[in-house]
Amino acid sequence: MDKILAPSILAADFMRLGEQIRTVRDAGAEYLHYDVMDGIFVPSISFGLPVLKSVRTGTDMFIDCHLMITEPYRYIGEFAKAGADSITVHVEACKEHGCAETIGLIREYGKKAAVSLNPGTPADEIAPFLDLVDMVLVMSVEPGFGGQKFIESTNGKVERLVELRSKKGLGFDIEVDGGVTADNLASIIDAGVNVIVSGSSIFKGDIEANVRHFKDVMNR
Repeated sequence: MDKILAPSILAADFMRLGEQIRTVRDAGAEYLHYDVMDGIFVPSISFGLPVLKSVRTGTDMFIDCHLMITEPYRYIGEFAKAGADSITVHVEACKEHGCAETIGLIREYGKKAAVSLNPGTPADEIAPFLDLVDMVLVMSVEPGFGGQKFIESTNGKVERLVELRSKKGLGFDIEVDGGVTADNLASIIDAGVNVIVSGSSIFKGDIEANVRHFKDVMNR
């Protein structure tokens, strides 16, 4: 499967956001990871629809929109119209409207659909939805804050997803988000991840050099 780098703009310098998006694109990143946090499902609040609309007008990059919000069904249409190419919802957040119903709504808007699970949620809990999605996002830190250390048990969960994918004859991507650095990247790829989200390790320091180094490791 294609290996894709998705820099998380949550770690970008917002005074220079447009410039830094152009830098990661020109250096070889394929996706932009766009984290939405509501202060309810996770403790932090990030950005929402107005920023997404602005980012969409300024880039043709694939926008990987990660909704860390309670009852995401309520906002699928708005994020789709604002410019998301893929929308990820958390299995833990879909209560009134279930995960399958929420994924179905994403599809109705013509967007790629993904489901995410928190570190404490077993991989098998999303097994019923694997044939409905384009991607599974495995959180490798507790969602809501940047700069956390990668949870080592994540790789075992990824390996289980690879096993389920093979058994079911499916082709969904596997994405990991949280604590990914140049030092642990190779082991994450070896476990079966093909979409890599990284924030601080991309946007801190020389952005272009960081992207190129990540891509070199990913493509070995």
